[in-house]
Amino acid sequence: MKNWTLDDIAWGDFDRSKVDPELVKLVKAAALVEHNGYDYETYLNNVFGDDPEFRTAVAAWAREEVRHGEALGRWAAMADPSFDFAAAFKKFTDGYKLPLDATTSVRGSRAGELMARCIVETGTSSYYSALRDAADEPVLKQICAYIAADELRHYKLFYSHMRRWLERERLGKWGRLRIGLGRLHESEDDELAYAYYAANADPGQAYDRARYSAAYIRRAYAVYRPGHVQRGVAMVLKAAGLEATGRLNDWLTRLAVRFMRWRTRRLVRAGA
Repeated sequence: MKNWTLDDIAWGDFDRSKVDPELVKLVKAAALVEHNGYDYETYLNNVFGDDPEFRTAVAAWAREEVRHGEALGRWAAMADPSFDFAAAFKKFTDGYKLPLDATTSVRGSRAGELMARCIVETGTSSYYSALRDAADEPVLKQICAYIAADELRHYKLFYSHMRRWLERERLGKWGRLRIGLGRLHESEDDELAYAYYAANADPGQAYDRARYSAAYIRRAYAVYRPGHVQRGVAMVLKAAGLEATGRLNDWLTRLAVRFMRWRTRRLVRAGA
């Protein structure tokens, strides 16, 4: 649903009996990352300072990301009345900083930056689709459906601007794929681990990246099904300029599903 607002959410349909405590932990962390959209806007504006067309698009994108955080944060507080969204967000932004003083892309080129953004939107569209399908609580299902649709639009937005920048910068298919795989690897970086910590750790607990990364990954990977992974792989391949369907997609999907299942089992055994 395009241009939805918080008023479009059927908050009155909230059913506490269908709340999954494990999903609540994921939603809390997701709310913090999404709500940080304006910092990402600042970074992208710095990188694309001479591209007013893109800067206009990014302003609208950031507003939607912040709205995602508001919706997820409101639901999390309904599911867990002890959750203080504002306090958790401050804790997150105090401890995790984006490179807001950068004036060039950390990806080495602006086409590379947009490729990385395509990967982020691939991941979020797939993730919220997986959360939607894993959830039984109807309000969470609605929110995740709305966000997943937004993130797919965002993927198309960044993809279209990447195609425009590829006309100016030389970045081949394998270079794009390299950036894409590198950005996928960053899904286990400090941002998500710190968001999970800020949203879920007991007061006074110190941040331990390995601990909170493992806690997040175990729960996040568990919601995915092969169909979610396959659609995500297709989006990555398309952004890299490769065939989105066919044998390569099938092979990468099987590999990714096996890795995620193996990683989840390992983390469960470790007590993450």
